[in-house]
Amino acid sequence: MSHQEIEIEFKNILTFEEFTTLCSSFQVHPEDFFSQENHYFDTDRFELKECGCALRIRKKGETYTLTLKQPANEGLLETHQAITGEEKDIMFDEDQGLIPGVIADILKDELGIDSSDIHYFGSLKTNRVEIPYNNGLLVLDESHYLQTSDFEMEYEVSNYQEGQQAFHELLRKHQIPIRETKNKIARFYDVKVCRLNE
Repeated sequence: MSHQEIEIEFKNILTFEEFTTLCSSFQVHPEDFFSQENHYFDTDRFELKECGCALRIRKKGETYTLTLKQPANEGLLETHQAITGEEKDIMFDEDQGLIPGVIADILKDELGIDSSDIHYFGSLKTNRVEIPYNNGLLVLDESHYLQTSDFEMEYEVSNYQEGQQAFHELLRKHQIPIRETKNKIARFYDVKVCRLNE
């Protein structure tokens, strides 16, 4: 089973102090957080990263979803493919590559990337809380990966202009500077490449 959707979200890296201030302002309690794990994939030459795409398996509860993110006119085009635990294990095997399906077809037909060239690079674990806010969804994330941790605010919306205005107003209200923020997979790969070059 698969489906596609456009994702429009705004994001800002936070300091620990800013993160805890927002949690306090929105009356977030420790039990409100849930955990999810992302497992990232690319070719040895980082061909997906080079064309602004990302490929991950997300474990949420006991379910696994394979997601391909591609640049779109506004936001990102996400293609989701439900997979089994057995299919996830196949993709973790260095010699197996990407499982067949709609995402493998897109990589081959649109990007010229063969499924056998896709390899597992590592995982990122996130503790997340989701808060309905101004016709959108405010997300506060604490992420851990490659012996690194960071804090982030995301705001997921359906209307770009309205969402951007509400996001900037929220930052101003809490005196949080706008920071150029890469998505999680880009931050993960920045650290990964740095470690490979050490």
